Amino acid sequence: KIMNKYKTLAALVATALLATAGAASAQTAVTGGGASLPADLYKGSADSILPANFSYAVTGSGTGKKAFLENNSALFSTTGTVHFAGSDSVLSSTELNTYNSTYNVSGDANRYGALVQIPSVATSVTIPFNKAGSAVDLSVTQICGIFSGKITSWSSIDSARSGAIQVVYRGESSGTTELLARFLTSACKPADVSGTALKLTNGVPAFSVQSTFANLFTTVPSNFVAAPATGGTSVYNAVYAADGRIGYVGPDVIPSLTDATKVAKVKGFSPDEVSVQATLETVAPPTDAAAENPANWVPVFGNPNAGYPIAGYTNFVFGQCYKNGTVGANIRGFLTRHYGSTVINGVEQGPNDAAIRAHKFIPLTKAWRDAIRTRFATATNAGAVNNPSTCSGIGRPL
Repeated sequence: KIMNKYKTLAALVATALLATAGAASAQTAVTGGGASLPADLYKGSADSILPANFSYAVTGSGTGKKAFLENNSALFSTTGTVHFAGSDSVLSSTELNTYNSTYNVSGDANRYGALVQIPSVATSVTIPFNKAGSAVDLSVTQICGIFSGKITSWSSIDSARSGAIQVVYRGESSGTTELLARFLTSACKPADVSGTALKLTNGVPAFSVQSTFANLFTTVPSNFVAAPATGGTSVYNAVYAADGRIGYVGPDVIPSLTDATKVAKVKGFSPDEVSVQATLETVAPPTDAAAENPANWVPVFGNPNAGYPIAGYTNFVFGQCYKNGTVGANIRGFLTRHYGSTVINGVEQGPNDAAIRAHKFIPLTKAWRDAIRTRFATATNAGAVNNPSTCSGIGRPL
């Protein structure tokens, strides 16, 4: 009986310890989600870069930003605090101002603290299409015509092809849409889109920077169809579900970026030919007072003068301050690793660069990695995540 008593007591203690460990694990889980474009890189594949205790719900950039900005974990189908988001869509001045006036009011003991918005990797936006024939190389006029609804026949693209064009677009708020729209807004001339249903700018139809594709139009053209589900994979599958379709997706879902019979070149370049020097290196990291504004940490590009032109960054959005110190330490640890440097075969690079390239993305330059790590991951820096002075007594909830 005594032996049974001790066995029972040991079992109860073990159960209690497991429960405690489970509760601690639940408390230190880091919850996030958002953009579908980098989702496989972040989570779910053998070389994913997010730590094991980080979750990532694939919802699209718009929902990801909303979940984080409002701390609404239900949008990620979970509970508790939303600790970070992934977004290819840059935080707008309205979003930043609303967040600061709601959650970061100076003197409010319950405030969350500042936002941290930083680029994760650079990316192209590809143009997959489903029409048999030779390679397709779209001019600016042609790509403007297709996505405005002005060009509706394949014969307008290639005299050897025929039939109607059907454009597949993302139905939800999407950073991939925003990257495409930013290029089209910069590159397309009035003559390229005249007579279309695009909303007016200065009295004439024109593209505008939008994250929801349908918001570009007064009425979405009849030859356009929304993808049936969230994410680039849905768009890619929809493009190849019917002859004559064309769409836009991130590079990770494309089997071969250089197969121009299935993924269009633009201005003579394949989507693996983004010019780092002409595009990504044209903007330096912010310094001094400019570094205080989260908007300055994500460069945007319109129509670069060299290389594949539809390019930009997919980004992380974190809080600077977390009341759960373990969460803050975990995030700072991830930032230290992701934006660090290592030497492989005599070449200095980021620790995750191999995985980034394997998913067809482009690593950040050393200048950007160093600037982000120094400001946001060096614990003694006033701008760092969970800096003990800056974040004393404030932060996102436990």
